[in-house]
Amino acid sequence: MKKIHVEKTTSRGIVAAPVYLYKDIDLTPDQNKIEPEQIEPEKQRFQRSKDKVIEELRELAVENEIFGAHLEIAEDFTLVEGVLGKISERNNAEEAVSKTIGELEAIFSAIDDAYMKERAADICDIGKRYLAKLKGVTLPDLGNIDREVVVVAKDLFPSDTVKLNPEYVRGIITEEGGVTSHVSILANNMRIPILVGVKGIMSELAENKDLYICMDAGAGEIVIDPTEEELNIYQEKKVQYEESVRQIETLREKEPVTKDGKRIRLCVNAGNPEDVKNALPMKIDGVGLFRSELVYMEKDHFPTEEEQFEIYKEAVKLSPEELTIRTLDIGGDKGLPYFKFEEEDNPFLGWRAIRICLEKRDMFKAQIRAILRASAFGNVRIMFPMIVSPEELRQAKEIVEECKKELRQEEKAFDEQIETGMMIETPASVLLAEEFAKEADFFSIGTNDLTQYLLAVDRGNKKIAAMYDFFHPAVLRAVETIIKAGHKEGIMVGMCGEMAGDPKAVPLLLKMGLDEFSVSAANLDYVRKIILEN
Repeated sequence: MKKIHVEKTTSRGIVAAPVYLYKDIDLTPDQNKIEPEQIEPEKQRFQRSKDKVIEELRELAVENEIFGAHLEIAEDFTLVEGVLGKISERNNAEEAVSKTIGELEAIFSAIDDAYMKERAADICDIGKRYLAKLKGVTLPDLGNIDREVVVVAKDLFPSDTVKLNPEYVRGIITEEGGVTSHVSILANNMRIPILVGVKGIMSELAENKDLYICMDAGAGEIVIDPTEEELNIYQEKKVQYEESVRQIETLREKEPVTKDGKRIRLCVNAGNPEDVKNALPMKIDGVGLFRSELVYMEKDHFPTEEEQFEIYKEAVKLSPEELTIRTLDIGGDKGLPYFKFEEEDNPFLGWRAIRICLEKRDMFKAQIRAILRASAFGNVRIMFPMIVSPEELRQAKEIVEECKKELRQEEKAFDEQIETGMMIETPASVLLAEEFAKEADFFSIGTNDLTQYLLAVDRGNKKIAAMYDFFHPAVLRAVETIIKAGHKEGIMVGMCGEMAGDPKAVPLLLKMGLDEFSVSAANLDYVRKIILEN
């Protein structure tokens, strides 16, 4: 028997079942250069494989909207032209696909925002599909599993995960991947407990794959080859857990009201309309953070006003009461495939977020106009990121007023009373919170960056990961300062960082007077339960 503990998890569930060790096939391309006369035939071969991949993805997208995003990636101009360009450089189609996918993956992997970083897995999934078609091989089908198992793999892609039958696949463990990946989201939606980033799990099982495995996803516990006593304990825990889930889900019909009668707003963090739709069964108040940068990152150009308007309109029509759109938050670690940033010694402290938007005024106005037009279809709020001075906030609000004036002249509808607020995520914004509260309609605390800046701890640096702590006294004091400053001026204060979904943090935040929790869909039911208990 061996026990493994996983630090970070957003999944829950108790599992006891035999191991199913999943090894992907080798799709490594042949790196031999092609002759000049082979370039055009090779391009045609790629185009044929592209047509087959797109046909497959269209069928999958009917069943699951995640594959709608995959379809956009597969058809994306940057990807397709990148492959064709590399074939022109005398790479065969497989090598051209591999190199292009590698470049796009690197862009997304370098992003510090966990949600964006995990989109790299989607890029790799598309590459895997292309390579399989080009090589004429059939990818392993996890849909053929017909017995109760825990699937253990180096990594899974969404196209693997969607085939899993929850009746048989009781749990998933992967060596790689992150808690915000589409694989994690899919598994959580399918009610399959999942633990990701479990280093060394494949080698632990390589010699003997016919082992039983127990896992408690919520506690991050894995037991390999459990004793009979340990197995019985897990079976009992599983029964208790399933009963608790049924009880928690019945709470969805209750409004999130604390014992002293305060109505708390409970919202979801989203990156696209599909995320909003998936959270609706959990009875959300709306979207407390809509990450608009994903709209930009999925294009091969700065999205037009019209392209953005259609996405925001779809999201607000789905959102019950509120859609808070964070304006473009790129720079630092968040790049775009079609826009080159100058190299900076300290990109996290450099040209990013609102600083870019105020300088690239036309691009910013296209987004603001799209958001304003979407506000005609529901309650939309505009939220500015990385504000450090009242002057920045005023400039951003002036651009909003300028766009309103233009839309009135064009007789285009929008909400005249639309609220404009800001993220509080820098030490400067904490110290100036009282001044900001006089000019902002609402605050949303971004604890991910705020913790990083307050503690001078790079949250992506594994060597000092233990120092990155929401519960550090400086972070707690900053959060309390922000809430008091907002309430002094009568504005609502919410939180959209990971701290808002931490079960240990929720009671503290309620005592401090936080008005709105905006969390991942996986945490909504549990945050509601804690609110009702406090």
